[in-house]
Amino acid sequence: MAEQRNSSTLGLLLRELLKERSLSMRKFSELTGVDTATISRIINGKRKATPQHLENFADCLGVPLINLFEAAGYPIEQRQEEPEAEPDSDIHTSVDSIQAFLKSSNVYDDDFSVANVEQKLESYGLYAQTEEGKNSILKDFDEKIKSVGSIGPFISKLKELYEKFTLGRGTIFELTIIGSTLLYFIIPVDVIPDYLFPIGYLDDAIAVQLTTKALLKK
Repeated sequence: MAEQRNSSTLGLLLRELLKERSLSMRKFSELTGVDTATISRIINGKRKATPQHLENFADCLGVPLINLFEAAGYPIEQRQEEPEAEPDSDIHTSVDSIQAFLKSSNVYDDDFSVANVEQKLESYGLYAQTEEGKNSILKDFDEKIKSVGSIGPFISKLKELYEKFTLGRGTIFELTIIGSTLLYFIIPVDVIPDYLFPIGYLDDAIAVQLTTKALLKK
């Protein structure tokens, strides 16, 4: 019964968000890479959404991932005496939901944090400045995109970054940041390894958000 209530809650939320954004189910499917039949079953409470579904939905709809996790019934830790979130805290809110899900999934034992991703991005930034790193991006990006097999804001943003990198659009600093994110996506051993499907790309989405915000500040 609880799972049915959660599915109903998520379905109602998705219906409301799609209506607000004037998105048909078919268009939503195109933007998220989730087939229409699956979306229909999720909205109608006949199938439980996976974390990857929710990540794609949150990216497309521009809502905090934690909102969809809660509506879908995934366990979210409630923090006491936590200061009210700032409007620009979507990344950290998403990280909270990822941490809670990883803890409940029993497939990933380490702590996940923005600092983990930032540290990895920094090391990849140095690698992106080398010929080997640049060649890796040029040679492996398209293949990795095909292996993921999805579309939507998360992948679309990566494609935009890839185009800027290959055309050299930006300062050395900007291209280094972009290169670090592309390598983070390409190299399978991230903070959350890609083989832990479907959660293996949640940290890649965080990396893209971090890079996007960094570029906007420049």
